[in-house]
Amino acid sequence: MSDPGGSPRARVGAAAPGPEEARPERHGPELIPRFDAQGFADEHVAARRAWIEERTGARLPHVAATSLAGEAMRGNVENPIGAAQVPLGVAGPLLVDGEHARGVVYVPLATSEGALVRSYERGMVAITRAGGATVRLLADENRVCPSLLFACLAEAAAFARRLPELLPAIREDAESTTRHGKLLAVEPRVLGRRVILTFRWSTGDAGGMNMIVRGSEHACRRLVERGEAPEFLIFSGMSAEKRPAGALLAGGKGKGAVAAVDLPRRTVRAVLGTTAEKIGRVWHETVLGHLQAGSLGYNGHLANGLAALFIATGQDVANVANCAVGITDLEPTPDGGLHASVTLPSLVVATVGGGTGRGTARECLEMLGCAGAGGAPRLAEIAAATLLAGEISMGAAIAAGELVAAHEAYGRNRPQPVEPATADGGAEGP
Repeated sequence: MSDPGGSPRARVGAAAPGPEEARPERHGPELIPRFDAQGFADEHVAARRAWIEERTGARLPHVAATSLAGEAMRGNVENPIGAAQVPLGVAGPLLVDGEHARGVVYVPLATSEGALVRSYERGMVAITRAGGATVRLLADENRVCPSLLFACLAEAAAFARRLPELLPAIREDAESTTRHGKLLAVEPRVLGRRVILTFRWSTGDAGGMNMIVRGSEHACRRLVERGEAPEFLIFSGMSAEKRPAGALLAGGKGKGAVAAVDLPRRTVRAVLGTTAEKIGRVWHETVLGHLQAGSLGYNGHLANGLAALFIATGQDVANVANCAVGITDLEPTPDGGLHASVTLPSLVVATVGGGTGRGTARECLEMLGCAGAGGAPRLAEIAAATLLAGEISMGAAIAAGELVAAHEAYGRNRPQPVEPATADGGAEGP
């Protein structure tokens, strides 16, 4: 959830204004053109894009080349001018043994980082040859943490102690704003004369942040109206929404997912080109480095796979900040094999709402068998298994001394010089 903020409207009229009509009367930078109904009609998107081209000197043919109609973007973006294009690769096969995802999947990953897809694919092949990744979801909720301000500590503590008797009314008020969200619990924490309430919600297949903020805000407003609290602020910062925080390791922000696999010695050698002992040494050395850096959790590059999968499937990419607070374990076994696991205590994924229902995101979710209602648990298990593959592959690459060579082979984009556009032979605009 983001603060809408934004500039004041330049003009709202019965007719759609052109770019020149959108200029403010006062001196200073020009406002971006405003149109009727917020300007999602295709002609308004094209006019806004042309206005930007005129003022920046940039040509935007690739931004214009989108299969998304302007109206399809409503609710996902403001001031649309087209769409960004990110290369989309696919990695697999990945054999998943979960409670919601079972069988082989091929995972779409949207990224501009060369070598990433190939690296994740190598880990997936190792997992699949070993019989698949076992995945379990151990929690499923999201949270909002408003702050209630009282006159003194005594009043704050008294409210916190009375909270159990107030809970039925709080739940009724909160759930009255949504058909889908269910309030699981409300937990108080007294900080001086403030009480921070953690509203714990079940959000189903949606990320649900907007939904649960609306419900929590309504419940807090009713507390004020009934005289139970003097005032409140809907965000205290304790929810760790889109921010890394140590509290995320305890879960409560999304789905708690764990993926694990036992790789036989022969698979480690044949697929990963190294030994479990060497990978274990990498784990030990990098744990020390993480501790020295004060890192939250321990992992190689969870954010890499999360971002690529999130972009491909239309997730709220900013949630990578909290979802990547996780723990990777790479443990050599006595028989020369490797036990590997990834624990993701705060994984926020959705298959309804947000950016999941249209365009390439919908197609990628369909590729995974996760589109629509009922798909979020399956997507979470696939995500956990995917990230496990990436952690195994990175650990092996460092252990074998192949990390730089792999990026040289797959990850170096050396573009040729491009001739500047000319009046008669250059790139054409939309």
